[in-house]
Amino acid sequence: MGMKGKIALGAVVGVAVIAVVSTNSGSGTSDGGSGSGSGTGKGSSASAQHGSGGSKAAATEKKAAFAGDGDFRVGSDIKPGTYRTTGNSDGMCYWERARDAKGEMDSIIANDNVSGTSYVTVKATDRLFKSHGCKDWEAVDAKAKGTPATRMKGDGGMFRVGADIEPGTYRSTGNGDGTCYWERAKDAGHSLGSIIANNNVTGTAVVTISSSDGYFKTTGCQDWKKTG
Repeated sequence: MGMKGKIALGAVVGVAVIAVVSTNSGSGTSDGGSGSGSGTGKGSSASAQHGSGGSKAAATEKKAAFAGDGDFRVGSDIKPGTYRTTGNSDGMCYWERARDAKGEMDSIIANDNVSGTSYVTVKATDRLFKSHGCKDWEAVDAKAKGTPATRMKGDGGMFRVGADIEPGTYRSTGNGDGTCYWERAKDAGHSLGSIIANNNVTGTAVVTISSSDGYFKTTGCQDWKKTG
């Protein structure tokens, strides 16, 4: 089985299947798409901020921590911490946290195929971090504030709540065939315990993102706009 054919770990929460990965995930919309805004003010798209470095803090994080292709030993090749990759398209970016170097399904702690942006927290107990077809990874300062937006691309990937996007109620319309997946997460570990709530949506999606949420993930959806 090829690297990008692996299944992201998870289970069923409510009616939503957690992150089933395939090489066809994503709609081909890039993270830096124009969307409904292009500046860095509150009305701009969070994806646009990722593309242009929407805050002074983001501008200082642009130096790559490690490349988007390779297997990296945690503790020697890369340090534990939270990392971000941006500008990925067509779900061709695959990453994996692994407990050993055997390359088996049981080796996987967490994984994902990414369109747009992904955040991942690599723990000191991880053995390997694998990344294939991704843009370079940069270290993220957990204390960086940024300028949160009120709109985000529906296939933009992951957004930090309070830094990339504002908390509040968001709406996405015109989603078809249940391909719109959203997820509220407490952290970037991507384990089942990271998930606060999630859903697969056909039609209109409405979700309230709390200020206590860590991240919001969106794939295969129409663009989101804050309504309250």
